[in-house]
Amino acid sequence: MRATLLKCSLVVSVTVGVFFALSGSASAQITRYQEDQRLGTESHIGNVTGHAKAAAMDYRRYCVGCHGDDGDGMGANEPWLDPKPRNFTLGQFKCRSTPTGTLPTDEDLFDTIARGLDRSNMPPWNTFTRQQRADLVAYVKHFSPKFQTEKPGTPIQIPPEPEVTADRIKTGQVLFQKLECWKCHGVEGKANGPSADTLQDDQNRPIKPYDFTDGTRPKCGSSDQDIYKIFMTGLDGTPMPSFADNVKPDEAWDLVFYLRTLQPMHSKERQIAKQLGLKPIDPNAPVPEATPAATPAPAPQQ
Repeated sequence: MRATLLKCSLVVSVTVGVFFALSGSASAQITRYQEDQRLGTESHIGNVTGHAKAAAMDYRRYCVGCHGDDGDGMGANEPWLDPKPRNFTLGQFKCRSTPTGTLPTDEDLFDTIARGLDRSNMPPWNTFTRQQRADLVAYVKHFSPKFQTEKPGTPIQIPPEPEVTADRIKTGQVLFQKLECWKCHGVEGKANGPSADTLQDDQNRPIKPYDFTDGTRPKCGSSDQDIYKIFMTGLDGTPMPSFADNVKPDEAWDLVFYLRTLQPMHSKERQIAKQLGLKPIDPNAPVPEATPAATPAPAPQQ
């Protein structure tokens, strides 16, 4: 009886083992199939079409050390990097022209590859041809299933930039206090606010706020339009939210102008702030009412 039970047990064990082995093999085949399907991913940059397959060698040579074979940000260099490389499999990107929570456009990824990310190990890859960059965009996209099932968000509309005025800078300072930007960036923009040392990204890794006073450019670009996009789209995967629901488009320019006063470069905004004798905000003071920027009178009709 005991021998019979032992034989049955061995048969069951072998059968279960074979089942799981076959299941694992099938799963691997599905994964390889999905990989082959995703390698057909394309990108479209103007009149240039990028092909994921064409970027395999460039990715292997220039990107895999940080972003890893699987695009999960776990390349061989990862333990020594801060900030950590982007995990492409999440389909989540900081620098976008699209609303928070949506996929970036192909142009967004294309620009990021060329521009690089200051204060990180991501350099500007502006030595690549447009075709190489377009191919790399397609390759980056192929890592995440989101690009197979979702479309990029619709880029936000950026209204024309108005003239910088003293009233706009003062209104921008009120917004800086009202939106509590100082809690992370500090009252002088030195990245030393009370929350600065507690911040974490979406993968629970420490992350620092941007220091406006250190002279470096923001990660997603240094133009006024770039800065506008940063707080109107948010930096997905970081504590930096989108303020699109809290700030009107015209007010957003006021905040851009005030943030320029915190930077050490010579600018019209800093000159006006100096003339105003503008002092850092007092977090303990009541938030003053914002003064709407004056609207220019319409030109008389001829």
